[in-house]
Amino acid sequence: MNDQLDRLNRLPLRSNLRGITPYGAPQLDVPILLNVNENTHGVPADVTAAITKAVAEAAAGLNRYPDREFTELRKALAEYLGHGLDEANVWAANGSNEVLQQILQAFGGPGRTALGFPPTYSMYPLLASGTDTGYIKGEREDGYGLSAESAARQVRELKPNIVFLCSPNNPTGTGLGLDVVEAVYDAGAESQAIVIVDEAYHEFAHDGTPSALTLLPGRERLIVSRTMSKAFALAGARLGYMAAAPEVTDALRLVRLPYHLSAITQATALAALQHREALMADVEDIKKQRDRIVSELTRMGLKPAASDSNYVFFGGLENPHQVWQGLLDAGVLIRDVGIPGHLRVTAGTETETTAFLTSLESILASQPALPA
Repeated sequence: MNDQLDRLNRLPLRSNLRGITPYGAPQLDVPILLNVNENTHGVPADVTAAITKAVAEAAAGLNRYPDREFTELRKALAEYLGHGLDEANVWAANGSNEVLQQILQAFGGPGRTALGFPPTYSMYPLLASGTDTGYIKGEREDGYGLSAESAARQVRELKPNIVFLCSPNNPTGTGLGLDVVEAVYDAGAESQAIVIVDEAYHEFAHDGTPSALTLLPGRERLIVSRTMSKAFALAGARLGYMAAAPEVTDALRLVRLPYHLSAITQATALAALQHREALMADVEDIKKQRDRIVSELTRMGLKPAASDSNYVFFGGLENPHQVWQGLLDAGVLIRDVGIPGHLRVTAGTETETTAFLTSLESILASQPALPA
């Protein structure tokens, strides 16, 4: 590894990229993978058949470039989101990470800054570095919360050009109140801050949880990003999208690569959207397993955070890495997010969840996890 780093550093790499570690989680071959927040239920057979048919039809025309405006897909995504949106409000790319990257390319760059509130999604600073945008680490309150007053004050003081609000937040799983989004947006008026509400896990939120989509009218600097990787079980297809004022999508056209969404990707996403009822049924099952994890971890004396996502962040561990290793030895891979006393686990199928809970309880019995 050191030799690899030495060879990398001999290249004329941009100075702000030196010493950065690439994003990634351990990819290990174990029976139960609950570390990267995938939808472990898989794609239902009828949806797989529909995708296969759509891809086969698209394959016949692969000698031609795809629709670079992916108009049909944007219409379908707008219909799925509702809230009076149409295709002019919607943009998509190869995963929500590419959507975020395009936003930073358009509104960030040298001499500009992006504000995030760690612990949060670890790609935000990497995306900032990749676009030569300064990254500012804001502060959360005790328990990793973020109040409207605190967030707005930091925006007014720091005057960022872009603000990341992750809701539900990764890795903690906690959602933000819309009052936080409104306060941050208003506080960013002076610096004309683009406010991104990253709702990658919104479909897993508890019933009645409002989306920041409701705040879009009249707020041209507000962007709500989503993904088909989680609720739609399409992590391997790479399709993320966002909703915003039409002028924002026009701005992203200035930085997107030509024909950036393949015909295969477009066909896959359209087929999944047309069969979303079957996929959303799995979402409800995942929510049940998430709530089961929260309940069982509490019973074990641990401290799970309230979760509106498909994962649970939990504390109360004296030696989290030892617990992580014990689970791995039992064939269950979860995520050590590097936060003292805490780990994160994806809510899987009922069988996977049972295996995690059973293994964890056995580990705690032999190596008690004391409150951190």
